[in-house]
Amino acid sequence: MSSSNPSMSDEKPTGAKGRWGFGRLFGKNGRRNDSDDEQPRSTSKWSMGVLNDPNTVEVPGSVLLLAAHRNEPLGLRNMNARNSHSSIPTGFPVDIPMTPGGTRPMPGTPGKKAAPPPEEEEKKTTEDGEIILDPQPDDSVNDPLNWPSWRRDTALLSLGFYCMLGGGVTPLIAAGFTDVAREYNVEVETVSLTTGLYMMGLGVGSVFASPTAILFGKRPVYLASAILFIGTSVWAGYSPSFASLIAARVFQGIAISPVECLPSATIAEIFFLHERAYRIGIYTLLLLGGKNLVPLVSAAIIGRFGWRWVFWILAMIVAIAGVLLFLFVPETFWDRTPTRKPSKRPNFFRRLSSRYGPHKTPLPAPRISSDRPHSPGAETRHHNLHVGFSPATEPHVGEAAVESPSPAHHKNLHVGFSEASEVEKQLDKQGPEDSQQSAQPSITVSKPQQAATSSQNADKSMVISPASPRMSQHNLQDSSHLQTPDGRNSIGNSSAIDYFSGRNAADRESISSASFSALPKIRQYTHNLRQQPAQSFVQQLKPYHGRLNADKWHKVMLRPFVLFAYPAVLWSSVIYACSIGWLIVISETMAIIYRNPDTYNFTALQTGLVYISPFVGGILGTGVAGKISDIIVKAMARRNGGLYEPEFRLVMAIPILFTTCIGLMGFGWSAQIQDHWVVPTLFFGIVSFGCSLGSTTSITFCVDSYRQYAGEALVTLNFSKNILHGLVFSLFVSHWLADDGPKMVYIWIGVIQLILLLFTIPLFIYGKRLRMWTVRKNLMEKF
Repeated sequence: MSSSNPSMSDEKPTGAKGRWGFGRLFGKNGRRNDSDDEQPRSTSKWSMGVLNDPNTVEVPGSVLLLAAHRNEPLGLRNMNARNSHSSIPTGFPVDIPMTPGGTRPMPGTPGKKAAPPPEEEEKKTTEDGEIILDPQPDDSVNDPLNWPSWRRDTALLSLGFYCMLGGGVTPLIAAGFTDVAREYNVEVETVSLTTGLYMMGLGVGSVFASPTAILFGKRPVYLASAILFIGTSVWAGYSPSFASLIAARVFQGIAISPVECLPSATIAEIFFLHERAYRIGIYTLLLLGGKNLVPLVSAAIIGRFGWRWVFWILAMIVAIAGVLLFLFVPETFWDRTPTRKPSKRPNFFRRLSSRYGPHKTPLPAPRISSDRPHSPGAETRHHNLHVGFSPATEPHVGEAAVESPSPAHHKNLHVGFSEASEVEKQLDKQGPEDSQQSAQPSITVSKPQQAATSSQNADKSMVISPASPRMSQHNLQDSSHLQTPDGRNSIGNSSAIDYFSGRNAADRESISSASFSALPKIRQYTHNLRQQPAQSFVQQLKPYHGRLNADKWHKVMLRPFVLFAYPAVLWSSVIYACSIGWLIVISETMAIIYRNPDTYNFTALQTGLVYISPFVGGILGTGVAGKISDIIVKAMARRNGGLYEPEFRLVMAIPILFTTCIGLMGFGWSAQIQDHWVVPTLFFGIVSFGCSLGSTTSITFCVDSYRQYAGEALVTLNFSKNILHGLVFSLFVSHWLADDGPKMVYIWIGVIQLILLLFTIPLFIYGKRLRMWTVRKNLMEKF
């Protein structure tokens, strides 16, 4: 593929014949324009059915595939920097210098030659050297990425076991709805509220759990979740009334909510990129298995001991899972925000120190101030000064040739060092104490011969000598005007002159706040661990490590709701809610369909065995969805000149539409006409297969479109699934089914699914332009 060769991009025409105009992006003479309102390039209007943005090809989310294992994300210069932290490490810096508008990182100063790039350090690789580690781990043994493999896998399995229990609690007593209705003397349709209100608790809990984990760490959230999970399970088992059972289920949903929004972040923090796919597959398998196998086991318990024993046995098992969490899932947070390493380039004071020996001066504690310190004489600085080493000067040490005050400043001064031999002779003649006091070098400010000077300036050089304990105000002011060609003072301010002015220089020295910066709060936890030896097993059992960053809790909590204004996230939320929600709707009507004496008259155990079908369908759907989607998008990107667009994922809406609509309509129709129990059970499995395709596609499309907001997007998707779908449908679908029958209900549900999926067509066409529109609006960072 010719487009995959970066060297060929320079030969591509940039005129009307050029298809993409990437020559300006990768060509040597390409000029970079940081404005969003740049001139339209000669790009085609369409890209495999996707409308291109008319102003730029630099759209965040698009990726230029350069080789089989290498790609180049586009639109990074248009991407807005985050102003808060996320539960999932994104690799984007926080609080980096921004343009005055606050939309992009500060570009290089125009018109000046860029500084040479720093030498890249050797990247760390795997033991065989074949894979470069991403992210790059720290040298500290306390970095979670440096933990032994068995330790990281143990944390994964312990957390996965807890997620399996939490994922299966949604339809926990679906097979025993009739038993609960009989005991509390309520309608079977009303018992479905135990599932709907539980999902409401899940949605509300994730909104609170995610910001708490970002600010205080995931370990205390996991441990608190396990304790509350145990308590609410015991409460539900001993509920004396139906209202008490409903309340217990709501708080049980709040307790389990971290299972849905935090494990993905934990996996991203303890595993490298090349290790995550397999581990996320394990997590997904355990979560999916819990949703389908736990109801099967609970059905057997209900048939043998009764529905209350389901909650009591669950509390015992959760207690074991809580112990595993406490022992094997330590805090996994580690700050990987890109930082600028200290420069090793020699500066003015390093040259002085290296020439005249070590000079140690105790520095006062820095004063933290948000105001920029005022630079004396900033209004009348010289702009054409030359910095260099001057030849030997006539004045000796101890003599200070002071110029007469003059309002006129010279525009061509020469800043340099006087000959060291004179200073050394004076130091040799002085005693030890005097030598120690006057060990600072003299500084000569000389003027070139061709510079025109006034008659009052008899001397051609001004020497600041250690022997001069005081200076005239004019000399102090004049020296503050000395500048290097890049516009910075060569000496600094008056505090820098005090450095050379006598024995009490350290007492009078003033360090500006710009010279020192306090350690950011988010880095304190990580910084402390970097300095410590390997933590022992007991030290890692500490449940709480304090606040990890200074973000505002309510701001982090509300950010996921801002993403509803992003069309790609809104579509993903709707499809994800339907993909999970229709399975919950079926589970809420299982007892009405299968345990009805007039239809199938199943026992609780037989009803639970029906969940084998969606379990198999979900496993197949999860395994196939990623492979099929990758094959499709790679083929489309290849035909698109090597350019991948996230909208290519939306092609998967076609198999999602057919499988879910056929499965839903077939399930209700076959149950209405009382086909053999295998027929609706088979359609149940087809629905599960299609819903697995839908959930995988929606999450992948959302993350590919806005990778920097992946943490907030997971909360948005789960909130939509639990509140806007799970709760709402549980309020009426069971009564609707009892009145009109399963055929009418599930045909209408299939029609709703069809209408929602048809919105994929305009999103596929206008999705790229909508992504760029959200970048320009910058809603997330304006909040």
